[in-house]
Amino acid sequence: MRTGFRAAIASVAALAVLGPLGWYWYDSLVPGTYDMAAMGYADNGGGPPVDHRHTGGLSVADLRGPSGRPDVSVTLAARRDGGAYTLNGSSPGPEIRAGQGQLIEVTLVNESVPDGVTLHWHGVDVPNGEDGVAGITQDAVGPGDSHVYRFVAEDAGTYWYHSHQVSHEQVRGGLFGALVVTPKGGITARDPVVAVHTYQGRRTINGSPGRTPLDAAPGETVRARVINTDAGPIRVWVSGTAYRVVAVDGRDVHEPAAITGKAVLVTAGGRVDLEFAAPGRVDTGGGAAIGSGEASAEPRELVDLLAYGRSTPLGFDPARATRVFDYRIGRRFGFLDGVPGLWWTVNGKLFPDVPMFMVRTGDVVRMTISNNSGEVHPMHLHGHHAVVLSRNGTAATGSPWWVDSLDVGDGDSYEIAFVADNPGIWADHCHNLEHVPEGLVAHLAYENVSTPYRVGGDAGNVPE
Repeated sequence: MRTGFRAAIASVAALAVLGPLGWYWYDSLVPGTYDMAAMGYADNGGGPPVDHRHTGGLSVADLRGPSGRPDVSVTLAARRDGGAYTLNGSSPGPEIRAGQGQLIEVTLVNESVPDGVTLHWHGVDVPNGEDGVAGITQDAVGPGDSHVYRFVAEDAGTYWYHSHQVSHEQVRGGLFGALVVTPKGGITARDPVVAVHTYQGRRTINGSPGRTPLDAAPGETVRARVINTDAGPIRVWVSGTAYRVVAVDGRDVHEPAAITGKAVLVTAGGRVDLEFAAPGRVDTGGGAAIGSGEASAEPRELVDLLAYGRSTPLGFDPARATRVFDYRIGRRFGFLDGVPGLWWTVNGKLFPDVPMFMVRTGDVVRMTISNNSGEVHPMHLHGHHAVVLSRNGTAATGSPWWVDSLDVGDGDSYEIAFVADNPGIWADHCHNLEHVPEGLVAHLAYENVSTPYRVGGDAGNVPE
């Protein structure tokens, strides 16, 4: 009898432990196919309630670029050879250049990428249906199929394109390229693209390790368009001469001052344009550089973009925000789609129980992004540029610091603001792309916008 009593006690104890674990496991399971816009919970940001059912109204499939004869037409053939990915046989893929206001048409052909492929136009505020996110704005393009993107290059600046399907593998493997939009009237500076990417542990510029020469005459103005395509932040600087940061994430800096003895931090996915007079060289660390002359030691001090340049009006008033959101990044043990582990959290919860930030067109939005997860996170909002208002309670005093990719260090808190002026369903995620399948993703969704596309399903959509 004593043995039976002990067995009963053991069974009750096991149920007390395993029962809740079983429930948490079951509750974490994600369907094999689902509407991303219906996941998580609606967050109205303290503003008027927004219909979050995503029925009727606009379809993402209808939010497309204009018809008509394109000014720039490009075909990109995606291939996979082992673990390497190429576009038109190279990595990086072809550099695309267009003038401000021109209509760009890109035909993506999947020749041999078995998981499917898309193209996301990173930093370009395209119509939502052209955003290239598998399972949200389109289906992944399977082997032998093609997809056409069309959008007007509204804003001059330095941008890039990359796959947004299984992107933590495809971008790391080389499926990306540069997009440059030159201003009306053109530019007078020599403006090389400096696409930084690490292949198999070796840092490169435009696919080449070591120092790349730059054909610029002494005294000639150089505008180096630095793009960080890696998963973490890099520090860049100009050796041999003073320089200025003239643009960040495709937006000009107002009255930038000359810099010596300092480096600039470029977050994953971010871009900076550095202007200097030749000769000189842009150093990106890891022995990768472009230009002439000897490398100076890596500066210890960083340019503080919160106070760099001179203030100028924003064009809207963040103090009159319609909605105020929190995006708190953390980490904890739990189940993610039935798998136990240490996962990223958004506002204390694990995916898919994450916020859908709901807005209406014309809303002024303020968002506080804070990070107490133990690691840095480069946060990327699709379809919009936001201005940094403060960092750790210190208000911005320099040129408006517009970003689409923001490096949020562990223990840091940033307040940003933007106008909701681009209807759609937009990813708002970490651009250390391996963190996305680990749960560090939320979305900005407009009232009455729905999507016909589904994550998973027959198309195998994996919107990382």
